[in-house]
Amino acid sequence: QEQLVESGGGLVHAGGSLRLSCKASGFTASMVNMAWWRQTPGNEREFVADITSGRNTNYADSVKGRFTISRDNAKNTVFLQMDNLKPEDTAVYYCNKMRTRKIPSDYWAQGTQVTVSS
Repeated sequence: QEQLVESGGGLVHAGGSLRLSCKASGFTASMVNMAWWRQTPGNEREFVADITSGRNTNYADSVKGRFTISRDNAKNTVFLQMDNLKPEDTAVYYCNKMRTRKIPSDYWAQGTQVTVSS
């Protein structure tokens, strides 16, 4: 059974950093496209960053230069390093095993809350 478990969220002041983790089980994360998404109340999930099986990465314009997605194959885990956080980064962050480069799968785990205070 495929499963994702996100962790690493918390409360941080603007300008601070957090590192999110997404532990995968039931499949090999390095063989698929993995992505981070985020969602605020009343809004749709928005794409944040993705990493392909070939380690190519792509970022939303709003986080480019501040966030870094990476992968540890031995731990079957995907990370999102978030630096210079802004209050507008406040959201629940989810990782996803992408169905295609652009389309997420239907499975969403519980997510991890990130709150950035001004």
